[in-house]
Amino acid sequence: MSMYIIDDHPLVRSAIAMLLRRMRSSTKVIELDKFSELQAAIIKNGEPTLFVLDLLLPGVKGTSAVTEVKKMYPEVPLAVLSSMPAGEAEETCIEAGADIYIEKSTPSNEIGEALKGLFAAEAGDEETIPLGDTKLSKRQKQLIIMLDRGLGNREIAEELDISEHTVKVHLWRLFRRLGVKSRTQTLHFARTHGLL
Repeated sequence: MSMYIIDDHPLVRSAIAMLLRRMRSSTKVIELDKFSELQAAIIKNGEPTLFVLDLLLPGVKGTSAVTEVKKMYPEVPLAVLSSMPAGEAEETCIEAGADIYIEKSTPSNEIGEALKGLFAAEAGDEETIPLGDTKLSKRQKQLIIMLDRGLGNREIAEELDISEHTVKVHLWRLFRRLGVKSRTQTLHFARTHGLL
């Protein structure tokens, strides 16, 4: 089991690797500077538990790397780390399958929190509740109820005692599971499918 960082900036790669080693000292961290090296690295170093991917990699167009990784490993958390401001880039990455989008200008402690959030969300998604054709984790069911109450990310984070980044990850996973793109669509889905 290994965590893979793909970024063509050596300093950024090293900094993220250091953060991940502190968080998960028992897991191997593999640093790559080219997306084309990923398959060989996985064969050599073992199955992935996390991907941290630069959005602007040489030889990669747009979000094609995100899409490709998610096709091969749909259940493995994927964080996009980019120098591009969030907004449209973030939306595009999330639609392509990324679990979280982090700007490189974000302070290191917040980047660490965001990455921890991915692992926390992964742990919270383990126990699923079948609801018709849709299987939701207990945490996802909680989120739907909180969205119905009109709570924002900060309020959800406080109530669940998790970080806002973790809330975002949970929400993106919920959206993906339901095949929706917003809170409004989530609530509509929940009402029309008897989840509320």
